[in-house]
Amino acid sequence: MQNYYNYFTEIEEHFQRRRGSLLMLSTLDWALIEVWREAAVPLPAVLRGIDAAFDKHDARKATAKTRVRRINGLAWCTQEVMKAVDEMQEAAIGASTENNPASAAPGLEHERIAAHLESCAHILREANLIGIAQETASLSAARLEELAVESRTTPANLESLERTLTVMEEKLFAALTATTSDADLVGMREQAARELAPYRGRMKTVQIRQIEQQFLHKRLLERWRLPRLSLFYMSQA
Repeated sequence: MQNYYNYFTEIEEHFQRRRGSLLMLSTLDWALIEVWREAAVPLPAVLRGIDAAFDKHDARKATAKTRVRRINGLAWCTQEVMKAVDEMQEAAIGASTENNPASAAPGLEHERIAAHLESCAHILREANLIGIAQETASLSAARLEELAVESRTTPANLESLERTLTVMEEKLFAALTATTSDADLVGMREQAARELAPYRGRMKTVQIRQIEQQFLHKRLLERWRLPRLSLFYMSQA
């Protein structure tokens, strides 16, 4: 549950610093970060992998006789991130911090958790959905409100709460998929395929499928202006 607040933003900012520009991350990039998060890839491994990818790119650029294409997306860093994960596992880096309660999830006050849950519930209730998606959103909103009350009165088990929110998101994604037209879904998948095309040789099939699924989920939420329920998306304010 570590790095709830800064996992996404630190990756984005670190990538931008190494690239030397404020290139905004694409939907594909955010989908890839989500895959790393769900796979429990440590933030240091991601940052180390980004550095390694840019170091190799810079070295190649310095000796190349022709123009070298710039790194324009996080997918270029995938292989180096996975190498960093393997290296950290072999060296058992971070084992002591994982077992240190003082380092876990700083700043997750009960009130902020409750406010996040209530905000998500409000958006779901106001959403202009249809059929099973509307029903699922209403049920989810009611459950989120219950969880908000509980979080104010009882110390939250963050891992248990996150699992509950994950299940709720999965049900919502299924309902949104069921009520979205085939043409729109095909269009979203084709867009994902186009954006993934330059990186397919750098990723395994399972990674590509995971990213495609996250891409679709993000597009569905954007289409209906719905929030992510996970505490990873909780406001820092």
